[in-house]
Amino acid sequence: MRDTPQPTLAVDLAELRGEIDRIDLDMHRLLMQRGEIIDRLIAVKRAQGGGCAFRPDREAQMMRALVERHSGLLPVDAVEGVWRVIVSTFTYVQANYSVHADDSGGDAQMRDSARFHFGFTVPYVPHHGAGAVIDAVAGSRGDLGMLRATGALADGAWWVRLIGESAPKIIARLPFVERPDHPAGLPVFIVARPAADAASRDIMLYAINLPRWSHSIPAVVSGLEGEILASAPHAGGLSLMVAAPGRTEAARFAQELTAAGVTDARVEPIGSHAERYQLTEARSGVFAPRS
Repeated sequence: MRDTPQPTLAVDLAELRGEIDRIDLDMHRLLMQRGEIIDRLIAVKRAQGGGCAFRPDREAQMMRALVERHSGLLPVDAVEGVWRVIVSTFTYVQANYSVHADDSGGDAQMRDSARFHFGFTVPYVPHHGAGAVIDAVAGSRGDLGMLRATGALADGAWWVRLIGESAPKIIARLPFVERPDHPAGLPVFIVARPAADAASRDIMLYAINLPRWSHSIPAVVSGLEGEILASAPHAGGLSLMVAAPGRTEAARFAQELTAAGVTDARVEPIGSHAERYQLTEARSGVFAPRS
């Protein structure tokens, strides 16, 4: 014979659902309040002559705080995804922008990454090749570009198109919170028109153009705590894309390469990004910084 449900259990269930409804209402009200503050922020920026809507440095600080304080049953994936959509959408409200992506042949991973990090409100514009993405960003008023940080280099040394003060620059590397089972784990660079005052300089990125390869180059790069991310032929020689700690300036790279016998190397900054966080324990909120 089945037990008859206890009335107190039904009352408890109703109370819990009421608590959930109250929290949902509070969350919605807070989002609307955030919108009111953004409206005031837009007015202040306009009065001051404008300003960059993208703040990679501030976003990195906010994300670090988010993942470090997180605990409990809710997966970090959900918290990260909600936060990314909130920030990206409110940025879109400040200054309408699109995300241009190298989506050659319909890249499902690229689209998943764009939707996870920027939501569905921000327009997604596919292109064929990295060069087309960079051109679109350069010709826009404030759009973003999304390019694979790893993998095949069908466009060759595309990063040389980021050389020069007025050229677009890498401003972020996503996902920021890195883990093997990330739902949008494709490593991508985000490219934007220059906004040095908003940049995060934890990791600097350089294009190193050389007349020829030298076996001493890897030792120089590793000696400066750097990493060769990619290489491709360029202008009758070779171009490397290199990441290094923010304290390592271009002049230091050039100096060390010359000392190692690598002559005629040109080292040019092509952007920077925040130091990534690697998730080490799924629910404890324990994270380790990673370059």
